[in-house]
Amino acid sequence: MRPSSSPSDGLLGGLSGAPDVDAELSDPSVLQAMLDVEAALARAAADAGVLPPPAATAIVEQCHAERYDPGALGRAADATGNPVVPLVGELTAAVPEDARAWVHFGATSQDVLDTALVLVAVRALGPLLRHLDAAVDAAAQLADAHRDTVMVARTLGQQAAPTTFGLKAAGWLTGLVETRDRLRQTRTAQPAQLGGAVGTLAAYGPAGAEVAERFAAHLGLPPSTLPWHTRRQPWLDLAAALGGLLAAAGKVALDVGLLAQNEVGEVAEGGAGRGGSSAMPHKRNPVDSILITAAARRGPGLVATLFATAVQEHERAAGAWHAEWEPLLELLHVAGGTAARCARMLHGLQVRPNKMRENLDATGGLLLAEAVAARLAPAVGRGVAHDLVARAAAGPSFRAALLTDPEVRAHLSDTEIAEALDPHRWLGSAGRFVDSALAAARGVGR
Repeated sequence: MRPSSSPSDGLLGGLSGAPDVDAELSDPSVLQAMLDVEAALARAAADAGVLPPPAATAIVEQCHAERYDPGALGRAADATGNPVVPLVGELTAAVPEDARAWVHFGATSQDVLDTALVLVAVRALGPLLRHLDAAVDAAAQLADAHRDTVMVARTLGQQAAPTTFGLKAAGWLTGLVETRDRLRQTRTAQPAQLGGAVGTLAAYGPAGAEVAERFAAHLGLPPSTLPWHTRRQPWLDLAAALGGLLAAAGKVALDVGLLAQNEVGEVAEGGAGRGGSSAMPHKRNPVDSILITAAARRGPGLVATLFATAVQEHERAAGAWHAEWEPLLELLHVAGGTAARCARMLHGLQVRPNKMRENLDATGGLLLAEAVAARLAPAVGRGVAHDLVARAAAGPSFRAALLTDPEVRAHLSDTEIAEALDPHRWLGSAGRFVDSALAAARGVGR
């Protein structure tokens, strides 16, 4: 497992994680989750009459992570291929002699580690989703405040037509809401794992199914229809949802980084003392945008690893299961940091409507060429309208060319040309889309 007590420890870990999420991913937290599984196993077996209640009590009393050394267990794991075996050995030694035969009874190492990682994921998703909620709130505030703030829409890297910053923020909002909903659903659906050596729970005799149900209940997890030792859909669902978060937040970060470029200057990240350069005193780098983008670049590889390991042989996998553990923890780590940074970035975002309008007007109305053509088309047809507008657009001043072109003036008055060149008149359903995104985010109509 991880050599550090927390993924945020060390020189680089703090650049990609969030302390409250990482606290749930630390070695002590993973170890405690494993012990929680062992305790639930003993309780469930005792409930079903398979295990003596005094033995279960003795086992539960020793299931506290501070009594064990994660580093020592990790080193011992090299001999057995996973850390559960040495942990079971130490737990067995820690309980009274008459309880030792019942430690880990009926389970296999994969049951403990799979269910422990489910617990870790569920616990880590608590603070992660709180950060994501904050990011959603911030995006909603931006969309609401700038519902009608006009700006340039850019397609294929070029200025295209007018839009609103509210609609751009509404797009961010919708992406974050969608990934939040998926993560919530995935979190509640992560099942306990209990199958024994080959998925039959033979050691429990006819009580196996009851033990499995009670085991899940003690952990507050849903039971699985049958063991998922080599049916890894729970991890695939979780990986896809976390990858979706990284993509949605990465989209926000990429837009912010581009809009914050000096040549554009339409937004800037907030935060005093952030964004400095070691070489250039004048620079103010969009740090949160950069770090979120970095995490988004890492995500696909981690998601791909979990999908690549999902095709597993027979009843228990040799290597594929082992390959899941660290990518899963790392994916939770970078997703947690991304959610926290996205919330901070959006809450502190400085929006510059004047600069947005300046950039929109910089081409002298050229971005409204489509609107002018639409005004001309009923009189001259779409093809002729397109050619007339293209000819005007080729000159140094689009507005002046329209006003002096006799073919255009034969059909459009000064007022009609002015109306066509007003960006507020060429926003289509932008405002309604913003309103719809805000209503969906707030649960209106659900």
